[in-house]
Amino acid sequence: MKTNLANIFKALGDENRLTLLDLITKGETCGCTLIDKLNVSQPTMTYHINILENAGLITSRKEGTWRKLFINKEALITISNFIADLESSEETVNG
Repeated sequence: MKTNLANIFKALGDENRLTLLDLITKGETCGCTLIDKLNVSQPTMTYHINILENAGLITSRKEGTWRKLFINKEALITISNFIADLESSEETVNG
């Protein structure tokens, strides 16, 4: 689980990917509709989409020649639960 969370947070560590994730949360879409909003090349867009998908933050399905992207809500729940656990932790670090 920690490895999965580490991969998720690494994927979130880029401004372009955060923007992509935000745009994809607004509904299923394809990279062709997102590329104009990011001002990046098509190979760069594919690179960022692949990182988000490999981290499990988004999923995709083929529809003809298009690759439809949508949010993996389970990954968002995992992040939310992790942060909630951190917030509710009663342990303190002595130092």
